Amino acid sequence: MSRLLKISESVQQVAEAIALAIGVETEIVDQSLTIIGGTGAYRRRIGAKEEFGQLNGDYLYARVMRSGVTEFVEDAVHDENYGSSSVQGEIVELSEVCTPIKIDKEIIGIIGLVAFDENQRKILINKKKSLIMFIEKMADLLASEAISTEMHESVKVTKEEIAAILETVHEGILGLDKQGYINHCNSASEVLLQLPKGEILKKHISAFMPGAIALDVLKTGKGYTDNEEIYNTPKGKFHFIVTVKPIVNLSRISGAVISFKAIEEAQKLVYNMSQRTLKYTFDDIIGESDEIRKIKNQALLISRGSSTVLITGESGTGKEMFAKAIHYASSRSKGPFITVNCGAIPENLLESELFGYEKGAFTGANEKGKLGKFELANGGTIFLDEIGDMPLHLQVKLLHVLQNMRFERVGGNRTIIVDVRVIAATNRELEEMITDGKFREDLYYRLSVIPLSIPSLRLRKDDILLLVQHFLKKYNIFMNKTINDFTEEVTKIYYNYEWPGNVRELENAVEYGVNMTFGDQIGIDAVPSRLLRKDHIATTVIDNGLPLNEQVRLFEKELLTKKLKEYGNTQNAKLKIAEDLGVSRATLYRKLSELEIS
Repeated sequence: MSRLLKISESVQQVAEAIALAIGVETEIVDQSLTIIGGTGAYRRRIGAKEEFGQLNGDYLYARVMRSGVTEFVEDAVHDENYGSSSVQGEIVELSEVCTPIKIDKEIIGIIGLVAFDENQRKILINKKKSLIMFIEKMADLLASEAISTEMHESVKVTKEEIAAILETVHEGILGLDKQGYINHCNSASEVLLQLPKGEILKKHISAFMPGAIALDVLKTGKGYTDNEEIYNTPKGKFHFIVTVKPIVNLSRISGAVISFKAIEEAQKLVYNMSQRTLKYTFDDIIGESDEIRKIKNQALLISRGSSTVLITGESGTGKEMFAKAIHYASSRSKGPFITVNCGAIPENLLESELFGYEKGAFTGANEKGKLGKFELANGGTIFLDEIGDMPLHLQVKLLHVLQNMRFERVGGNRTIIVDVRVIAATNRELEEMITDGKFREDLYYRLSVIPLSIPSLRLRKDDILLLVQHFLKKYNIFMNKTINDFTEEVTKIYYNYEWPGNVRELENAVEYGVNMTFGDQIGIDAVPSRLLRKDHIATTVIDNGLPLNEQVRLFEKELLTKKLKEYGNTQNAKLKIAEDLGVSRATLYRKLSELEIS
């Protein structure tokens, strides 16, 4: 759209004003020679083209559009280069003053004063100088009007863009005038203040934030960032993180902008930033054996849903890696992934860790309360590791949460609703624990909607060489070394070893080897001593017709019994056994209990 067409009403008014003041007809065209305004015969032709629209022609308007200089044609009838309408005999134009309309160096149109009879022609000839000055002033007036309209449109567009941006911000935004009255608020403010926009605008900020520190900013001009503020209002207690910036215009404070968010959102952000870990995909899980391929394919299918998953497997098999891969392959991948180790948190603190607590819920509680891991995981996934270590009284509450996705914080009575996918994991035999009364059967079935069993490393020996090369590369980079490979003897030891600690133990062994090697190959002297003991080396298992898990159980019981005979039954002896096997002392004690070894 041409710049004159945007102000077509003003163009027509100017044309009529000129014709009335001078007594001649007026025509105004834009840069494409389209008639935008006019009087007399020209008014009927608005929208038509002058001079056939030929900007490169030799007629009057085309010449002035190129030169940018006012021209006066005294005898249009006998001037072959005057204009197309004269040549065709459509309109008998006797004389004309023509001037360009300019914005900087750009010509956006032309004003023409045209005489149709001798009286009008005399007016143009006798008042030539004064009329040229007048028509040039009118051209400047139209140019200014076009600029003003464009600036107004630009400001309008800018305001709309700013409003759209503010609506996409998750924080509440309030604009204050210099007296503290609210002249702007976004949708997030409506949610946080629990009122519609109509009941917020034009109100004083003290109605929603009594004694607001923001009022001091209007006096001092000194803003502040991320200040924790609590306000008691008729809607209840508001606990916000607030940032205020002054609006300064010509060195004077003309208002302020407040951005604020609920303390819970700030706590979530801090937690997610502090707990941020690398994203794991199924490609990060090393292995090409049939066993690992099968379980990766199953996990990939699982990731497409939202049902609860129970991952089982020995310690060190990579249960958490599978849980992360499922999360990051799912539709929840942009949400948080929160890990809770149920066996590492003291029993008396586990409930508050999972579900949070209110202010003053118990002695020593944070005076502001605390968000639980389920709240922090809202919109994402919570990974409950070592679920078999969860005490019975918490299993009841967890079952309720899994069924309803709602709970109350410790010491609170407000129901909190969350949208969380639960992935649990254990290396314990939960079915045996159910028989012993140590795990709830109903919780077990609720957790194992989709079971996923991770194979031990000894059941996928084909992956051992891939894994050792992967870990060698990792620790070469970490320790700035250039070790090329393992000796053939070490490779055989790694392949034949039972790896009771699975992939975690294998990684530790490679890390040890990289630390202890100063050449370009890891040799026998850089192999942990426990890998060299004969009772750790894999032997051929005689098929006794028992199920695989029972055979593994018998093997583990025989191995641990042999260890106890060798080292003894003291605490120090058990610590040594755990070190040899590459497991924690807690895991060893749990194994002894499960296998009923006294």
